[in-house]
Amino acid sequence: MIWRGIFLLAFTVCTTAAMAQDIIFKKIDTPITIDGEIDEIWGMADSAYNWMQYFPYDSSLAVNQSVAKVLYDDKNVYVLGIMYNATDDRTYVTPSLRRDFRGAANDNFTVILDTFQDKTNAFTFGINPFGVRREGLVANGGTGENSFSLDWDNVWRGEAKTYKGYWVAEIAIPLNSLRFNEGQRNWNINFYRIDSESAERSTWAPIQRNFTLFNLASTKVAEWEVPTKRSGKNLSFIPYVSGNYNRNFEDGQDAQSGFNAGFDLKYGITPGLNLDLTVNPDFSQVEVDQQVTNLDRFEIFFPERRQFFLENADLFSDYGQRGTTPFFSRRIGVSRDESTGQNIESPIPLGLRLSGKLNDNLRLGVLSMQVADDETANLPSYNYSMISVQQKVFARSNISAFLVNKQTFENQKEYDTLYNEWDRTFGVDYNLASADNKINGKLFYHYNANQANMDSTFATGMELQYSVPEWSLNMRAQIVGANYAPEVGFVRRTDIQQLAMTYRKSFFPSSGGVQRHGPGLDFDVLGNETYGVLDWDANILYDITWRSSASFSMRLRRQYTYLFNGFDPSGTGGIRLPANTEYTTNLIIARYRSDERKKLSYELSTRSGQYFNGMRWNLEGSIQWRYQPLGFTSIDFAYNGIRLPNPYNDANLFLIGPRFDFTFSKKLFWTTFVQYNSQIENVNINSRLQWRFAPVSDFFLVYTDNYLAESQEGFIQFGGSKSRALVFKMTYWLNL
Repeated sequence: MIWRGIFLLAFTVCTTAAMAQDIIFKKIDTPITIDGEIDEIWGMADSAYNWMQYFPYDSSLAVNQSVAKVLYDDKNVYVLGIMYNATDDRTYVTPSLRRDFRGAANDNFTVILDTFQDKTNAFTFGINPFGVRREGLVANGGTGENSFSLDWDNVWRGEAKTYKGYWVAEIAIPLNSLRFNEGQRNWNINFYRIDSESAERSTWAPIQRNFTLFNLASTKVAEWEVPTKRSGKNLSFIPYVSGNYNRNFEDGQDAQSGFNAGFDLKYGITPGLNLDLTVNPDFSQVEVDQQVTNLDRFEIFFPERRQFFLENADLFSDYGQRGTTPFFSRRIGVSRDESTGQNIESPIPLGLRLSGKLNDNLRLGVLSMQVADDETANLPSYNYSMISVQQKVFARSNISAFLVNKQTFENQKEYDTLYNEWDRTFGVDYNLASADNKINGKLFYHYNANQANMDSTFATGMELQYSVPEWSLNMRAQIVGANYAPEVGFVRRTDIQQLAMTYRKSFFPSSGGVQRHGPGLDFDVLGNETYGVLDWDANILYDITWRSSASFSMRLRRQYTYLFNGFDPSGTGGIRLPANTEYTTNLIIARYRSDERKKLSYELSTRSGQYFNGMRWNLEGSIQWRYQPLGFTSIDFAYNGIRLPNPYNDANLFLIGPRFDFTFSKKLFWTTFVQYNSQIENVNINSRLQWRFAPVSDFFLVYTDNYLAESQEGFIQFGGSKSRALVFKMTYWLNL
């Protein structure tokens, strides 16, 4: 402890004048052995020191200081992290040995690389003290939690070792795994660390605590000793083979089995522009969606999980607003079986995607997917295509334009069902982001067309957010035409005019266990010209965050709903409330998340109170027991007790989902997910074994079963199996 304190004090005194300085990538000629040890070659590297706290405060040096160093050669970028601890002996936290860990309570070291210096998009590479790695993408400047994704995968190396009083992370990132322009002299860069023992989060480039930890407006500059160059051919070939056995017991047909093969090809046309080609893709290894109790009158959003659609996904999917977007990639080749809550795939013979940077300020995205016909649904084959361009303006803003086209080239007379031969949507978005990230916003206009040639097929809207540590204001408005229905998009509601606003005030106590707390006000009004006001809600908010990372949020809500169509609020298929009726109700919405650093952690939420013409009692949550580093067991649950006057149905709806996640090593994982949903009387079992036998190369064995399950007198009665499937898949990532 004494020697480390003297070292850090001397380190700080000697480098105070350099706190605002950037960092230099110095070139080396000899590759570095990645083993988590500090070799002599690191002595010549430039360093990032004097890290600042981000949580619980953002105005002082970090208590647990860190140092990052960078080097590069003709093939790789090398990063070294040295994370010092306040105590010599301690236990580090990880949920498991599975790649792509996430959470504010997990020890980790992460580097953020904004290779084009646009402060809009970036790559992240992280590692924890157990040597478990994660890589991800940052989009939209890192302005919100949804702008950071860990679904992207690529080839790189990393190791970590723990020592008395500190731990070391060593990373090698192939230049071919990154996108950048040749001849660049600078990148933007930042480093951050999460320390579980003190619940401290710290960064090299200071970030205000009202922004995200991966905010790109706050990065510093990394200077290249020699301008960047392309590192040889950037070509990856990823073949796969798979086999399956499946049987649907409800249709009485015999079991079916099959064998499949295909490949993906990734080619870097330029260091900034990438071509992805997929031939006969298979997504059977993707985890099953988490089921929900559906008491909503409108479609529920489930995120994209398929790897092919993820890199530069913001170029395609970030148009419009979350509930009104013209392109939703899950419409391509995937439909949903509402009786089981599972996805049904249609074959995709061929697809390609061109995405990336044409120059420092212009991005391009082109997507085309051919989907085979579906005899069961009596639908022809379709081609799904999209082109998107994004031009940077001012410091961090951009103007984007797109065209989405869904079209069949088959004869309509050959099919009994009615369908559109083509459906097209086009539009423009202006995305605003100030240089200091205090102001963010959006303005958009989209138009949808098909051969029906109807009126009112447009959507337009705006959003504006102002955020400083002490308060924030968010305003959002949109108008969606009555016939705006892009077939490749996700649109929850049409024929609406909507205005919403949220104001939050924050206080940061200088002592005690609370890190932040504060009240807020929120309202949302929605209507149209035919019925007037359809829905509104007004809320009084209060949020609390503790220094332990636990959090609590609550809102008292008064809301109004006008039913222009009949609706069964029990979700059981009972008698519907009549159309043209209105309801004003009061309810409470609250959520508590415990300290995730503990081996036993939990999250509880409720949405209870008056409900249409009755009452609703709701309790949802998740309980997790971590037996690190081997994995965890958790159980998700939801209960909805609905009480309505006669003749409408009462309901007790249960959703119970135990999950068993075992990581026998950093290469062998086994996950079993069981979901009982009383609303659809179904039990789903999904068990997946994954063996990562080489970098980004896997063998999967997936078993899925669906059973009939009825609740009688408080007990679950299991019926026969509805459907069963067993799938294996092997992929291999080969860099050519």
